[in-house]
Amino acid sequence: MKASITPKSIAAWFFVVLALYLLIFYSMEYWRQRKGPWEVGFITDATANPSIVVYQPRLNVSSVELLFPGEKAAKSNFSQRILFDRPLNKVPFGRVLYEDLTVLPGVITFDLFGHEIELMPRTLVINKKEVPWKSESVIELWPTNKLPQPLKPAYHDEPR
Repeated sequence: MKASITPKSIAAWFFVVLALYLLIFYSMEYWRQRKGPWEVGFITDATANPSIVVYQPRLNVSSVELLFPGEKAAKSNFSQRILFDRPLNKVPFGRVLYEDLTVLPGVITFDLFGHEIELMPRTLVINKKEVPWKSESVIELWPTNKLPQPLKPAYHDEPR
Protein backbone atom coordinates (compact mmCIF):
# COMPACT_ATOMS: atom_id res chain seq x y z
CA MET A 1 0.00 0.00 0.00
CA LYS A 2 1.39 3.35 -1.04
CA ALA A 3 1.13 6.42 1.22
CA SER A 4 0.05 9.45 -0.69
CA ILE A 5 0.09 13.08 0.28
CA THR A 6 -3.08 14.74 -0.86
CA PRO A 7 -4.07 18.40 -0.73
CA LYS A 8 -6.77 17.40 1.74
CA SER A 9 -4.23 15.84 4.17
CA ILE A 10 -1.92 18.85 3.81
CA ALA A 11 -4.79 21.21 4.65
CA ALA A 12 -5.79 19.06 7.65
CA TRP A 13 -2.21 19.06 9.02
CA PHE A 14 -1.94 22.81 8.45
CA PHE A 15 -5.02 23.46 10.60
CA VAL A 16 -3.91 21.00 13.30
CA VAL A 17 -0.48 22.66 13.56
CA LEU A 18 -2.03 26.16 13.47
CA ALA A 19 -4.46 25.25 16.27
CA LEU A 20 -1.63 23.83 18.40
CA TYR A 21 0.53 26.90 17.77
CA LEU A 22 -2.28 29.29 18.75
CA LEU A 23 -3.13 27.23 21.84
CA ILE A 24 0.48 27.21 23.05
CA PHE A 25 1.09 30.88 22.19
CA TYR A 26 -2.00 32.21 23.99
CA SER A 27 -1.44 29.87 26.96
CA MET A 28 2.09 31.24 27.37
CA GLU A 29 0.85 34.84 27.04
CA TYR A 30 -1.82 34.21 29.67
CA TRP A 31 0.77 32.69 32.02
CA ARG A 32 3.16 35.60 31.40
CA GLN A 33 0.57 38.32 32.06
CA ARG A 34 -1.79 36.69 34.56
CA LYS A 35 -0.67 38.70 37.61
CA GLY A 36 -0.59 42.06 35.87
CA PRO A 37 1.99 44.85 35.98
CA TRP A 38 3.34 47.02 38.75
CA GLU A 39 1.40 50.27 39.04
CA VAL A 40 3.50 53.14 40.34
CA GLY A 41 2.11 56.60 41.05
CA PHE A 42 4.67 59.41 40.85
CA ILE A 43 3.40 62.33 42.93
CA THR A 44 4.58 65.76 44.02
CA ASP A 45 2.80 68.12 46.37
CA ALA A 46 2.45 71.92 46.20
CA THR A 47 6.03 72.43 47.38
CA ALA A 48 7.47 69.81 44.91
CA ASN A 49 8.12 67.17 47.59
CA PRO A 50 8.23 63.89 45.66
CA SER A 51 6.80 60.49 46.56
CA ILE A 52 5.80 57.28 44.85
CA VAL A 53 2.92 54.94 45.60
CA VAL A 54 3.17 51.28 44.58
CA TYR A 55 0.24 48.98 43.75
CA GLN A 56 0.08 45.37 42.61
CA PRO A 57 -3.44 44.02 43.22
CA ARG A 58 -2.72 40.34 42.46
CA LEU A 59 0.07 40.28 45.05
CA ASN A 60 -2.10 42.16 47.59
CA VAL A 61 0.24 45.14 47.53
CA SER A 62 -1.75 48.32 47.90
CA SER A 63 -0.75 51.89 48.69
CA VAL A 64 2.87 51.36 49.69
CA GLU A 65 4.07 54.96 49.78
CA LEU A 66 7.71 55.99 49.63
CA LEU A 67 8.37 59.60 50.65
CA PHE A 68 11.55 61.53 49.89
CA PRO A 69 11.72 64.29 52.52
CA GLY A 70 14.46 66.79 51.87
CA GLU A 71 14.29 66.28 48.07
CA LYS A 72 12.62 68.45 45.46
CA ALA A 73 11.22 67.43 42.07
CA ALA A 74 11.19 69.63 38.97
CA LYS A 75 7.38 70.04 38.99
CA SER A 76 4.92 70.71 41.79
CA ASN A 77 1.31 69.49 42.06
CA PHE A 78 2.04 66.58 39.76
CA SER A 79 0.56 63.11 39.64
CA GLN A 80 1.14 60.39 37.06
CA ARG A 81 0.41 56.68 37.34
CA ILE A 82 2.54 54.36 35.20
CA LEU A 83 1.80 50.72 34.44
CA PHE A 84 5.01 48.76 33.96
CA ASP A 85 3.59 46.29 31.46
CA ARG A 86 6.20 46.89 28.76
CA PRO A 87 9.87 47.90 28.82
CA LEU A 88 11.38 51.37 28.57
CA ASN A 89 8.65 53.39 30.27
CA LYS A 90 9.67 56.98 30.97
CA VAL A 91 9.38 58.06 34.59
CA PRO A 92 8.70 61.69 35.64
CA PHE A 93 11.55 61.81 38.16
CA GLY A 94 14.47 59.52 38.82
CA ARG A 95 15.33 56.77 36.37
CA VAL A 96 14.80 53.09 35.75
CA LEU A 97 18.04 51.17 36.30
CA TYR A 98 16.77 47.70 35.43
CA GLU A 99 13.55 46.00 34.43
CA ASP A 100 12.68 42.39 33.74
CA LEU A 101 9.06 42.23 32.61
CA THR A 102 9.20 38.79 31.00
CA VAL A 103 6.70 37.41 33.52
CA LEU A 104 4.59 40.16 35.09
CA PRO A 105 4.79 41.85 37.50
CA GLY A 106 8.50 41.27 37.06
CA VAL A 107 11.37 43.18 38.64
CA ILE A 108 11.95 46.93 38.37
CA THR A 109 14.88 48.83 39.89
CA PHE A 110 14.71 52.61 40.24
CA ASP A 111 17.26 55.27 41.11
CA LEU A 112 15.14 57.90 42.85
CA PHE A 113 17.17 60.78 44.31
CA GLY A 114 20.14 58.49 44.97
CA HIS A 115 18.06 55.73 46.59
CA GLU A 116 17.98 52.31 44.93
CA ILE A 117 14.43 50.94 45.05
CA GLU A 118 13.69 47.48 43.66
CA LEU A 119 10.17 46.16 43.24
CA MET A 120 10.05 42.36 43.26
CA PRO A 121 7.06 40.07 43.83
CA ARG A 122 8.76 38.49 46.85
CA THR A 123 9.93 41.66 48.60
CA LEU A 124 10.71 45.35 48.32
CA VAL A 125 14.43 46.21 48.37
CA ILE A 126 15.43 49.72 49.45
CA ASN A 127 19.10 50.67 49.34
CA LYS A 128 20.16 46.98 49.26
CA LYS A 129 17.98 46.08 52.30
CA GLU A 130 14.89 43.88 52.05
CA VAL A 131 11.65 45.34 53.37
CA PRO A 132 8.61 43.04 53.47
CA TRP A 133 5.59 44.20 51.49
CA LYS A 134 3.01 45.71 53.83
CA SER A 135 -0.02 47.40 52.29
CA GLU A 136 -1.03 50.87 53.43
CA SER A 137 2.49 51.58 54.72
CA VAL A 138 4.57 54.74 54.47
CA ILE A 139 8.37 54.62 54.20
CA GLU A 140 10.50 57.76 54.47
CA LEU A 141 13.81 57.86 52.59
CA TRP A 142 15.94 60.70 53.93
CA PRO A 143 19.01 62.06 52.12
CA THR A 144 21.15 60.62 54.94
CA ASN A 145 19.98 57.07 54.04
CA LYS A 146 21.40 57.11 50.51
CA LEU A 147 23.90 54.50 49.40
CA PRO A 148 27.52 55.63 49.94
CA GLN A 149 28.64 54.87 46.38
CA PRO A 150 26.94 56.31 43.29
CA LEU A 151 24.53 54.02 41.48
CA LYS A 152 25.48 52.38 38.20
CA PRO A 153 24.11 53.73 34.94
CA ALA A 154 20.87 52.22 33.68
CA TYR A 155 21.41 49.10 31.55
CA HIS A 156 19.96 50.82 28.48
CA ASP A 157 22.08 53.98 29.03
CA GLU A 158 25.43 52.18 28.80
CA PRO A 159 27.47 52.54 25.61
CA ARG A 160 27.65 49.42 23.46
